[in-house]
Amino acid sequence: MTTPDVAIIGAGPAGLIAAETLAAAGRSVTVYERMPSVARKFLLAGRGGLNLTHSEPLELFLSRYEIDQPVLRRAIEDFPPAALRAWAEGLGEKTFVGTSGRVFPEAFKASPLLRAWLRRLNDTGVKFALRHLWLGWKDDGSLMFLTPDGDSSINPRASILALGGASWPRLGSDGSWRGLLIARDIHVTDLRPANCGFTVAWSDVFRDRFEGQPLKAAVLSCGVRTSRGEMVITRTGIEGGGVYALSTALRDELLEHGYAVLNVDLRPDLSISDLIQRLSLPRQKRTLTTVLRKAAGLSPIAIGLLQEGAVRKGDRLADLSPGLLAERIRKLPIELNGVASLGRAISTAGGVAFDDIDENFMLRKLHGVAAAGEMLDWEAPTGGYLLQASFASGVAAANGVLRYLAR
Repeated sequence: MTTPDVAIIGAGPAGLIAAETLAAAGRSVTVYERMPSVARKFLLAGRGGLNLTHSEPLELFLSRYEIDQPVLRRAIEDFPPAALRAWAEGLGEKTFVGTSGRVFPEAFKASPLLRAWLRRLNDTGVKFALRHLWLGWKDDGSLMFLTPDGDSSINPRASILALGGASWPRLGSDGSWRGLLIARDIHVTDLRPANCGFTVAWSDVFRDRFEGQPLKAAVLSCGVRTSRGEMVITRTGIEGGGVYALSTALRDELLEHGYAVLNVDLRPDLSISDLIQRLSLPRQKRTLTTVLRKAAGLSPIAIGLLQEGAVRKGDRLADLSPGLLAERIRKLPIELNGVASLGRAISTAGGVAFDDIDENFMLRKLHGVAAAGEMLDWEAPTGGYLLQASFASGVAAANGVLRYLAR
């Protein structure tokens, strides 16, 4: 195995952009990846539309990150959303801003962008070593790998770890690197689900009727945090963009108390007084379900959630006054009893603590080793923030390695 100047372990966005940055500076680079192909999670993320970044003002953009780390902040300031868009367009993939402010390539999918990117990496001399499982370090600092041909080791001048988190482990990143770093006295916080679903003890009747259906046009809240987005009923609970936006608060409440309450405003655009007026009209021969559907404008799934809540409280919707019913429509509590599995989460919280990372994204306790991407201890909502930080930290780690090699 030829020893490069820099070994990059992990072929996701952070590792690939780091390889491109180093190769453009004239360094020999090899990317080592345990899977038989690169960027598998990147491709999955782009299956329904690749959300590269977001178009909102940079200060607002930076406020979306749950852990405010100056090192990560500087990395994004140095490689901001505008730079990521320019990079994509330099690959021949123009971008556009969607109605929500999210930024997508015009091709919408990840595969055309990845193909163009791999061509550029090949043209700049970046090498790939696939099916190479990283096993840690030898006593002399060499990197050890398990390959299809047996054990192998290299001793590059520097290395970058871009090993991802632990969500969707079948795509290549399972968090197994955590023990290797802890053994080297690197502080690694527990890996936890982020942008994840939650479990709810639905009744069989509700589950069988509404599994897979989305609740739309509702406002979700947990404490002071609110989110307007989709909530999808699953067999075991809830998921969807509106839920993911609150997942940090809900997850932390669950970890602290053993349960969490998600409040759902089923008619956020109607005031309580308007609802009471509508619900107070004579029913004549109409059923309550018909009144809720026609007068209050509730969808079948919203009515189902109301009925499910009534069962849990031990009351009947038909017995509630218009005022109490209106209040419940505007603030329906759903008790969550668990967090969906880490393997099903969109992203991972936790990882290498920033206390062990210097301003160049180099590990303070490991000579010549940098880290980047989702394996670092930060988290952010969906909407382009995850990919932006992965790209920006990859560029920052590569530039840190270049400064290290120059010294």
